[in-house]
Amino acid sequence: MWFWLSLIALLCWSGSDLFSKIGCADARDKYSHYKMVTAVGIVMGIHALYEILVSGVEITVSAMLKYLPVSALYILSMAIGYIGLRYIELSVSSPICNSSGALVAVLCIITGDRLAGPQYIAIALVCLGVIGLGFVEAHEDDELRALRQEKANYKYSKSALAIVLPLIYCLLDALGTFADSIVLNTLDEDVANVAYELTFLICGIVAFIYVKLIKKQKFLPKAEAPKYVGAIFETAGQFAYIYALADEEHVAMSAPIISSYCLASVIWSRIFLKEKLSVKHYITIAVAIIGIVILGIYDA
Repeated sequence: MWFWLSLIALLCWSGSDLFSKIGCADARDKYSHYKMVTAVGIVMGIHALYEILVSGVEITVSAMLKYLPVSALYILSMAIGYIGLRYIELSVSSPICNSSGALVAVLCIITGDRLAGPQYIAIALVCLGVIGLGFVEAHEDDELRALRQEKANYKYSKSALAIVLPLIYCLLDALGTFADSIVLNTLDEDVANVAYELTFLICGIVAFIYVKLIKKQKFLPKAEAPKYVGAIFETAGQFAYIYALADEEHVAMSAPIISSYCLASVIWSRIFLKEKLSVKHYITIAVAIIGIVILGIYDA
């Protein structure tokens, strides 16, 4: 069962990447990230209510407050990630965002943890890949960029935000993961997950009020549909991830499968978004993904 759950998590999270990209890529809609937060908040809120009413998870205000710093880091990172999807190909954004595991490892080293040799190599590979991606993006010729984007669904020009926003996501997600490892020592995992989902629901409601009632923006079904599909994939992936890793005997195999979902995101972006990168892009992405998978194996 662990294998199928791991595969479901991989497919769902890469699917979330794809549909979130489709839902947030329109540069003309400067409120798309708020709308995406609303979509994820609603779907996660529904799942949280299911966990409370059907599965019997007991949630309290104190538990939500205890987990609030972690929830805030995760939610803020995701919102910034949604903004970043306007400025860069998903093929580039996803590997950068998923490099947060390397930063978590660095934080662990700083706080005194000792790692295995391959983990240091993996951290170096991820850092090298991300730095390489940034260098390739910054120095790519404008004419070559335009030429390879001819058949793509979205066009992009050079922008500092293209790299900075995924890097900020990476940093915040790493801080959230690091804080998560501390808070979960005193909080049940199911309770923490429901607390996170309810906090996301609150953020989604606030985002809706801001966009709809204050900014008077329209929510068009055709434009919002991909956001809700992405939100469903995100929530389903989180659910499968939790139960895949709950099988402790097979974590060493499930973790690297799940951690490689950004590779699937690159494949989907090539097939469905018609993204075409340069050879240099693919080399640096491959280096980063190899590091991510190694970290996934040792995270087990």
